[in-house]
Amino acid sequence: MNPKSLRQPSLTRPVGIVGVGLHIPPRVVTNAELIEGLDTTDEWIRARTGIAERHFADSDSATSDLAVEAGRQALAAAGIAASDLDAVLVATFSPDQPLPSTALTVKQALGADHALPFDITQAACAGGIYALLMAAHLLQNPAFSHVMVVGADCGSRMTDPQDRTTRVFFGDAAGAVVLGAVPEGFGLLAWDTGDDLSHAVGIPAGGSRRPFSEAVLHDRSHYLQMNGKGAWNAATGRLPHSIREVAARAAVPLHEVDHFLLHQANINILADVTKQLDIPVERVPVNVDRLGNTASASIFTVLHERMAEVEHGDHLILSAIGAGYIWGSLCFRHYAGGQ
Repeated sequence: MNPKSLRQPSLTRPVGIVGVGLHIPPRVVTNAELIEGLDTTDEWIRARTGIAERHFADSDSATSDLAVEAGRQALAAAGIAASDLDAVLVATFSPDQPLPSTALTVKQALGADHALPFDITQAACAGGIYALLMAAHLLQNPAFSHVMVVGADCGSRMTDPQDRTTRVFFGDAAGAVVLGAVPEGFGLLAWDTGDDLSHAVGIPAGGSRRPFSEAVLHDRSHYLQMNGKGAWNAATGRLPHSIREVAARAAVPLHEVDHFLLHQANINILADVTKQLDIPVERVPVNVDRLGNTASASIFTVLHERMAEVEHGDHLILSAIGAGYIWGSLCFRHYAGGQ
């Protein structure tokens, strides 16, 4: 296959990452603390997930609080004021409440008075990918100069404290990115998305099909439920294909990609995808052992941690899959201003 033959048409206005931010709640929750009352062990959790600890938000904090902290950092890194933002997109599966909008809450707290608020609430762990793609296309409007994307989740609020299948996986975090114009040849080069409806991972109740009721509370179907084998098959089957596809569309051979920023769901999934793609492990940063699966925030956590090593002209691929199933990959060429 000739990658150039699949090259995706470039954006009319090149758009890249101009600032990043990250907020991790200070409370650390170890496996030893979490397994009290659960039929599992530290050894089982580490072997099946690679997770040793995760962070939980304090009881008086909500998703928007984490998002605002990450957003402030991203603004500072970008060197712009909140009033310079034209839109704020918040990806989360744990909004503060069904209404009003979490994105509206975040933009108002930041002081982004002129920004349009957009909520992306049902793309789960792939929410950051979809929000970045939408933001890049909003910036094709010449009236827009900067758009903030936030991936934020309090997964600890959405998992059943009695369910070892989900409870051990998730942590809380928020990451933010400011996108803006970059020179030709830099920024978002290509994208790939896909979906395949499945109920193997989801929250069955709490919506219009199964509203809250005593029966829902009794069977605990308002919490996240997950078929582990189904999630494994989807992630290890879809992500390698999507990553190869986006690299081909960007006309960048996989061996020339400097950083693979993958959804931090499970250490074994990361290892399997890395092996399938035959890429050096040092190009695939890992923090799932320290943070757990932070859902919409996940790709932003590894992006933020990796940015200190990203150099001008480096190629980055971001890739994630979430409940639905919904997945996607983005390929960026980084522009370091002034180079």
